[in-house]
Amino acid sequence: MTQQTTDQIIPDHDCNLCPRLNSFIGEQRELHPEWHNGPVDPFGDNDARFMIAGLAPGLRGANLSGRPFTGDYAGDLLYATIDKFGFSTGKFDARPDDGLVLKDCIIVNAVRCVPPQNKPTTQEIKTCNTFFQRQLGVMPNLQVILALGKIAHDAILINFGLVRGHYKFGHGAVHQLGNIVMVDSYHCSRYNTNTKKLTTKMFEDAFEIVCKHLT
Repeated sequence: MTQQTTDQIIPDHDCNLCPRLNSFIGEQRELHPEWHNGPVDPFGDNDARFMIAGLAPGLRGANLSGRPFTGDYAGDLLYATIDKFGFSTGKFDARPDDGLVLKDCIIVNAVRCVPPQNKPTTQEIKTCNTFFQRQLGVMPNLQVILALGKIAHDAILINFGLVRGHYKFGHGAVHQLGNIVMVDSYHCSRYNTNTKKLTTKMFEDAFEIVCKHLT
């Protein structure tokens, strides 16, 4: 297995910085050798003003396809909303080769590797946060981050060295983090939409808030 260097923006495909995640991915490679089964790179433009921060790759979503939110239900709502607000061209077809292109937008997961039960540990979040910090370092025009769920919200605060208790997560909440605005949204997971914790309108409302803060 390969080791990371000190200046990488994205993890190696065989990244072993988080032993539990590395072991879990190894199991998936045995079961599904045709899947991506590795850290999932950001999708979008480093010159973007708008970042969408997710939790981690889904087992049968991004871990399979290799592109954030591609292959599971959460992506259907996310990419439909991205398109509605003019942040993409092309048609989303749940495949990494569908020709979809993001405009002025990038999608980054707080944890790049799929975790068991979709639950990364605090240490795994902190370890992978190194790559989140480096991603921010190559985005000179970033203005707004949409945090999908509390784990992404907390990971962003860790990145900025801020006390999480001072920035309460809430759908539609707006937080000023230096020169960056963070907007919170419930995660667009099937569970949240099925239980009506998040509706399409609520999700679109969060995007409306994002657009108001883009200059």
